Amino acid sequence: MLKNNIETFIACDKEFNEADIVLFGAPFDSTTSFRAGTRFGPSAIRHESFGIETYSPYQDKDMEDISVMDSGDIELAIGDTEGVLKQIEERTEIILENNKLPFMVGGEHLVTLGAFRAVQKKYPDVHIIHFDAHADLRENYLGVELSHASVIRRCWDIIGDGKIFQFGIRSGEKAEFMWAKDHTKMKKFSLDGIEEVIESLKGKDVYFTVDLDVLDPSVFPGTGTPEAGGVTFEELRKAATKVCRMCNIVGCDVNELSPHYDQSGVSTAVACKIIREMLLALNK
Repeated sequence: MLKNNIETFIACDKEFNEADIVLFGAPFDSTTSFRAGTRFGPSAIRHESFGIETYSPYQDKDMEDISVMDSGDIELAIGDTEGVLKQIEERTEIILENNKLPFMVGGEHLVTLGAFRAVQKKYPDVHIIHFDAHADLRENYLGVELSHASVIRRCWDIIGDGKIFQFGIRSGEKAEFMWAKDHTKMKKFSLDGIEEVIESLKGKDVYFTVDLDVLDPSVFPGTGTPEAGGVTFEELRKAATKVCRMCNIVGCDVNELSPHYDQSGVSTAVACKIIREMLLALNK
C-alpha cells in the first residue's frame, strides 16, 4: 500500500484506501533534447500549489470535497531509461490494481510511456487524447527510440492506428506530419474539434496526456522546448476540463514544466491550476 507524501498537492492528503485518484510524480528528463529541467517540475508544482485556492469558481467545486492521494515522487533510477519506465509502470499498476485512477505529473513527456503501458494492460482497447506543441512521432531521435520526441510513436507501437487523437500540434519533422496522416488523427495549431472527438469516444476508455508546452510561451515560458503560436490558458482549461468530465478517463498525466526557466513562478502557477481543474473534473 502506498503512503502519503509529506508535502502534498493542495488537499491531496487522503489515505490510499479512501482515495479515488492517486497522484504521483515522475521527475525524469534524461532524454530531453533541448533544455533540461523537467525533473524539478513535480516538486515545484507540489510546493507552489499552496499559492492557489482549493476552490474552483470555474466548476463550483472544492479540492477539500474530493478524495485524492498524493503518493509523492518516484525515486527514479536516472541513467537507466528503460528501468525508469518500468518503475513508472509498476507505480501505475499498484494504483490500477486497487481500482483507483492514476494521475502522473512529469517530468519530460517520455514518462507517459511507462504509465500508458500499465494502463493498456488493464484496458486493452484504450484510446489516447494528446495535447502538445510537438508531434512526438519520430521513429527515433538521434538513433534513440526511447525519447520524449518519440513517446507517442512508442504508444502507437502498442495500440496501432485510429486510437490516437492529437491536438495543438505545431512543431515536428515533415516526416512526422506525413506519417500522422495515415496513423493518427491530428488537429494542428488548436484544440478545435475536441467536442467531436469526445463524442466519438463515448463508452471507450481514454488515456489523457497533456504536455504543457501546448500553451503559448507568453502564458507558459517555463518549459524546455517553447513553441510560439500556442493556445491560451482559458482554451486549455476548457478543453482539458471537458475531456476529464466527459470521457471515461482511465489514466492521465501533465508534464514538461521546467520551473527554473520562469523565475516569475507564473508557469508553475499555471500548471497547478490546470492540474486542479483536471482533478476536480475527474470527480464525476
